[in-house]
Amino acid sequence: MDRLKMKTTFRNNWKIVLGSICLVVFTACDVLLPPSPSAAETLGEPIEGLTPAQQSNHIQGDGEFARSFGAADGLGPMFNAVSCEGCHIGDGKGHALTTLTRFGQMNGTAFDPMVAHGGPQLQNRSIAGYLPETLPAGATGVTRLLPPAVTGLGYLAAVDDETLFALADPDDHNGDGISGVPNYNEPPEFFQPLTMHKPLNGRYIGRFGRKAGAIDLLQQTAAAYRNDMGITSDFIMQDLYNVQTGSFTGDNVPDPEVSASVVRNVVFYLRTLKAPPRRNADAPDVQAGEQIFTRIGCAGCHTPTLTTGKSDIAALHQKQFHPYTDLLLHDMGAELDDKYTEGTAKTAEWRTTPLWGLGLSAQAQGGKATYLHDGRASTLPSAINAHGGEANLSRTRFQALSESEKQQLISFLQSL
Repeated sequence: MDRLKMKTTFRNNWKIVLGSICLVVFTACDVLLPPSPSAAETLGEPIEGLTPAQQSNHIQGDGEFARSFGAADGLGPMFNAVSCEGCHIGDGKGHALTTLTRFGQMNGTAFDPMVAHGGPQLQNRSIAGYLPETLPAGATGVTRLLPPAVTGLGYLAAVDDETLFALADPDDHNGDGISGVPNYNEPPEFFQPLTMHKPLNGRYIGRFGRKAGAIDLLQQTAAAYRNDMGITSDFIMQDLYNVQTGSFTGDNVPDPEVSASVVRNVVFYLRTLKAPPRRNADAPDVQAGEQIFTRIGCAGCHTPTLTTGKSDIAALHQKQFHPYTDLLLHDMGAELDDKYTEGTAKTAEWRTTPLWGLGLSAQAQGGKATYLHDGRASTLPSAINAHGGEANLSRTRFQALSESEKQQLISFLQSL
């Protein structure tokens, strides 16, 4: 078994790990190991077509993604997780124990991320002898965010702005009630735009995060090192600190705590993870459910197929893929309005969540999948019924389906 298959098996099949421990520690333990999972059942593998050098880079990034930090490495002084994989177990979706809290305050029509009060992210853990944060008074917008699966991100990163412009319909010219818009964000100092990026008044379209608040995977990754783990890098040098304790109180580890090459290796790893695999696509109920998905209007936001633009990675260059997202912001109504926002998004607007990998969510969530940005929905029907705003008509049409049609739709969603 090669190195890439070994790490997939380790991450995605806890039974194998448990059985191996049992055999090592208790030699008399009679454990029947299950077979390795098939490619259709696993996340965490690289895309096909990488060169040997790219495979090596992928493996290096994989190791950094799994690396656990301690106080001696610069963890914290406040943090949410000790590793990237601590939030994205097996490269999959997070669960209630890894939910992040973000907050801010609406001042008139402007949203204040309350940076002076430790915002916009609450770090609820800390190293020994240091106080973790508590939610500050005055926060009017508080949201809980489940970490998303990280597979297939390289495809999303390679979609050019022109494609997103074509999908956007801010004035709903076609009259379908759907008016997706891009989220324009201020770029970080280290952002290096590519030809695919088209600025508007110095801002760039975000693709990543629940509110599309990150423009590219470098911004997303560097921010996660700092905000999730308190690890500084060549890209973000300022350590976290608790405002109640005072500025420049911290972990006393020289900055940067990881190099630019470490962050870039993780970015390359994320870019070259395969897309979540489909399952049972030819089953009659799945095919019927796909037709229902389109008929009731879900595909108006969850665009089934996109095509990448130019890419320096041949395996990602002008490739068709099926994420079921338009990467745009949509008003989801009062039901999902957490009064929190990022960039130019309104508080009720959320980036369309890619649906690929939906049927594999339970694997990374302890056997029980939860849905929506904060995991509030325990079933797919309850998630659909929480869709308001631009999705209200699709919700009404879903509610009018027969029970057998609803089950066909769910079978299709579980196949993604």
